[in-house]
Amino acid sequence: QVQLVESGGGLVQTGGSLRLSCAASGRTISRYAMGWFRQAPGKEREFVAAISRYGGSTYYADSVKGRFTISTDNNKNTVYLQMNTLRPEDTAVYYCALDLDLRTTTGVPTSRTAWGQGTQVTVSS
Repeated sequence: QVQLVESGGGLVQTGGSLRLSCAASGRTISRYAMGWFRQAPGKEREFVAAISRYGGSTYYADSVKGRFTISTDNNKNTVYLQMNTLRPEDTAVYYCALDLDLRTTTGVPTSRTAWGQGTQVTVSS
């Protein structure tokens, strides 16, 4: 049984930084495409970033490109999302995902995808 536990969310001012962590158990993350999604109030869940198996390639939504960085630490079986230059529109619940289908520029959840419980990120103006 896979378990994903996110941490690192919080309240930050515009222009600030946060680093989200997603610790996995029950699966070896290097064998899967991993990613982050977010959902703001009243909006649908949207793709943020993904990293391929063994970390060879990364993918980002246009809205976060150049500001966010996804990475993994295989020794800790953890995936990270470094978020810099945060904006109020980045406010959302952020979810970690394991086992995505990677397309040209995005990661797509499937019936196999496992999700974390989410961590709240709030950016004040």
